[in-house]
Amino acid sequence: RARRIDDAFQLLESVEKGTAAGKPKLSTQLIYGLLDALIEAGQCYKSTEAFSHSGGAGDLRRANGLLARFGFLLREGGSSSILTYNLLMKGYINTGCPQAAINLHEEIQLLGLEPDRLTYNTLIFACVKAENLEAAMRFLKEMKDKAQRLCCSDLYPDVITYTTLLKGFGHAKDLHSVQKIVLEMKSCHDLFIDRTAFTAMVDAMLNCGSIKGALCIFGEILKQAGANVDLRPKPHLYLSMMRAFADRGDYNMVKNLHERLWPDSAGTISLAAQQEADHLLMESALNNGQIDAAVENLTKIINRWKCISWTSRGGMVALRIEVLLGFNKSMLSPYLLPQVLPGNPIERIMLPLETVRPLSGSLELKKVVMRLYREPVVPIIDDWGSCIGLLHREDCCEMNAPLSTMMRSPPPCVTTTTSIGHVVDLVLKKKYKMVIVVKHSNLNGTTHGSRAVGVFTAEQLHNLVAPVPEGLKQKHCS
Repeated sequence: RARRIDDAFQLLESVEKGTAAGKPKLSTQLIYGLLDALIEAGQCYKSTEAFSHSGGAGDLRRANGLLARFGFLLREGGSSSILTYNLLMKGYINTGCPQAAINLHEEIQLLGLEPDRLTYNTLIFACVKAENLEAAMRFLKEMKDKAQRLCCSDLYPDVITYTTLLKGFGHAKDLHSVQKIVLEMKSCHDLFIDRTAFTAMVDAMLNCGSIKGALCIFGEILKQAGANVDLRPKPHLYLSMMRAFADRGDYNMVKNLHERLWPDSAGTISLAAQQEADHLLMESALNNGQIDAAVENLTKIINRWKCISWTSRGGMVALRIEVLLGFNKSMLSPYLLPQVLPGNPIERIMLPLETVRPLSGSLELKKVVMRLYREPVVPIIDDWGSCIGLLHREDCCEMNAPLSTMMRSPPPCVTTTTSIGHVVDLVLKKKYKMVIVVKHSNLNGTTHGSRAVGVFTAEQLHNLVAPVPEGLKQKHCS
């Protein structure tokens, strides 16, 4: 769990040699435990964008190496167990190679292994990831035929099987197949449709553009939730419904969903979800032509949230309202950047790194303290010249300590080709006092430790900004 995979291998080897504390014996549980950890590590590394450096496929290679070294323990009748293949398929999917997982099915058949429900569910999930829905349906049919032939209830499709298929056909916008799967799920008397499955039904319907179908299932969820609180919809489902009705300009429906979001949904409603719900209410009013209601909701959003990102869906709605109001009646107090074009690369206006005189992280604060009196933030570099952090004036608390111990790291970074508009949005939204600019070729999936070539500061932005001239206000107003 700590991703100390080398230590885990050493422990396993000490068990094999008999030198481990307590003299435990080598067992299949230990092998499967490490195998599963390697596969999960690959997914974790990928999700943290370090996939290409130290995780992902490398961990899957180590997983195959583990099987080659200790696979003798996992043999059943001279071949690996189906659990081994289930884990390997999971690993291929996690590392972005779903087709490789599907190809293992042939090897399973050649070895004479009997796939279990998890095998079929994993194969179907791999098919969905590979966007091969015909193969997914073939595995579903094979699964059902084998369960019926062997009279094995543990082989019949479960709620996970159907939910995976719903996501696949919903993404493909195949409404007929989605409706067919929903009908089959409801026809299975032994299948309990849980909240996740109901949510998948609604999401698939919405993806296919069937608002009426989604609304029918949503109503069914609310009806059943009266007797079973575990079926109460999560906030995500309310937001999905609100997005669909906001697009159509159904202000009354969005307003009803907005009102019921708090008392009727299950789980915590994040601040982001609350903010999006308010934005969707404003959007539905504008799409319905109720300008006064849209303005009223924008006023509430400004008072409640204090800011709104101009690149968000809600921000685009706010800009539409601003256009309708004109500069003279603006609610967002717009400012212009007359000297720049937001689409231009930040490289055009950044300050070269040498002009802001970065400081070495090994220096003690007492040697450069006057610098922090004059400047609110200073970039910090290591011995190789890479920017490793930013030192803010308010963080300077120890005169005899090295600057690296008080800096904030990693520093916010963008590439030289990033648009000026995006960098300005970062400064405004994240309240950054300085953004580091690095060469695009140095990025390699992470900005940590990349060699900086320039900076953009909040002070620069302040100097670029100009209020809307009165003449322009009057011109737009007229």
